[in-house]
Amino acid sequence: MAMDEALLESSSNGDSPPTLRLYAWSPPCLSMGSAQPSSQIDLHLLQDLGWDIVRRPSGGRAILHTDELTYSVTAPLDHPHVAGGVLESYKKFSQGLVQALTLLGVKIEIQPEVKLTHSEREQPICFEIPSSYEITAGGKKLIGSAQLRRAGAVLQHGSLPLSGDIARICQGLSFPDNALRQAAAERLRIRATTIEQLLNQPVTWDEAVHAVTAGFQSALGITLDQQTPSKGEMQRTETLIKEKYEHDAWTYRLS
Repeated sequence: MAMDEALLESSSNGDSPPTLRLYAWSPPCLSMGSAQPSSQIDLHLLQDLGWDIVRRPSGGRAILHTDELTYSVTAPLDHPHVAGGVLESYKKFSQGLVQALTLLGVKIEIQPEVKLTHSEREQPICFEIPSSYEITAGGKKLIGSAQLRRAGAVLQHGSLPLSGDIARICQGLSFPDNALRQAAAERLRIRATTIEQLLNQPVTWDEAVHAVTAGFQSALGITLDQQTPSKGEMQRTETLIKEKYEHDAWTYRLS
C-alpha cells in the first residue's frame, strides 16, 4: 500500500508516467478501505489465521488478498485514460480487464451504473455487491475495485480472485455468532466467484499477469514498458511505511 501511495505521489508530481502495477501478497492479508471501520474486523481471528491486516489509501470494503492478483493504476488526472469523473475512468479501466478475462476464456458482464443503498454501502465485504461498471461473470462479482483521487492524480486498486474459497474472508470478520458468520459465507459464495470456478481449471498468477498486461495494452491502445520503481519512489515507500502504514494510528483510525 505504501508503494502504491508513493506511485500516486510520483504521478501527481509529474515524476513518473501512468503505471500499471501487478502484485501478490505473502502472507495472506486483509485490506480495509480507507473509510472502513476497523470494528468490522476480528483481530484475534486474524492472528489465529496468520493473516496480516492493512488499511488501503483507496476506498471500498474489506478484501482478502490471497490466491489472487492485485492491480493498481496510477496516472495524472489530465491523462486521457482517466480524464472525467470516477465512473468514466472506471469504464475505461474495465475495458482493459474485460480484454484480459476474454484472453483467459472467461465470459463476463459489466455491471451497469447503479446507486447502492446505504445498507449496501455499509456491507463489510467488497465482493458481496458489485458497484457501477465492475465486472461480473455468470451474475457473480469477479473483480473488486476502488479509486482514490488526490492532488491531481488517481490511484485505482483492484483484486482478481484466482482460486480458493471466496468466502474465506468471513473467517476474519466480526460477527455476533458463528451462525451469522456461516450465513454470510454462504451468501458470498452465491454472489462472488473466482477464475478457477468459472473455468473449472486453475489459472496461474503468471498467466493472469500476462492476460492483464495484454488486456490493458489492447483496450487502451498503449504499450507498457516493464520497469522497477525509481530510487525516489522506493525511498518514499520506506518513509510511508515508517510514518504511516506500520502504525495503529492509521490502521485502526476508525473504530
